Amino acid sequence: MADKANQPLPTSLAGQQRKNIYPGLEVEIVLKQDQRTGKTTRGIVKDLLTNSPAHPHGIKVRLQDGQVGRVKTIVSSEKQ
Repeated sequence: MADKANQPLPTSLAGQQRKNIYPGLEVEIVLKQDQRTGKTTRGIVKDLLTNSPAHPHGIKVRLQDGQVGRVKTIVSSEKQ
């Protein structure tokens, strides 16, 4: 049986852990007004707004363009 502890998280689950999110990261977020539809918005993280180490609906961030939402997926893990 494979050791799951050493495998990377899928990008959708990685958005629930604060340690995986940092300024400059390209992500897709769900804005408050889009929570019903699940529509995502792509952007670059400017600020982390969730203080707890994890959140089941995704870490809340502010994008460089000022939009605020919860991280749904991580698009690029390369620091820019």
